[in-house]
Amino acid sequence: MTRGRRYAPRFRDDEHERRMRQAASESGEPVSRWVAGLIEEKTRTRWPHAVRELAGQWRDFPALEELREGQPGDVPREPM
Repeated sequence: MTRGRRYAPRFRDDEHERRMRQAASESGEPVSRWVAGLIEEKTRTRWPHAVRELAGQWRDFPALEELREGQPGDVPREPM
């Protein structure tokens, strides 16, 4: 497929096609853009930039030691 070419999958199942077109319509996007967004979302290997920017933003979040305080110790594990 060449870059910039529009593509909308066709399904053998009319119900899937109907649901795809309805979801794209409700989002206000063309089917091809909606499908591209779905592929991006489902195949993403990193958190979105906006989520990564949140790291360290909770100043009052308890330290690991505070979270574990009062918890029982780990149980022994079986050797591998």
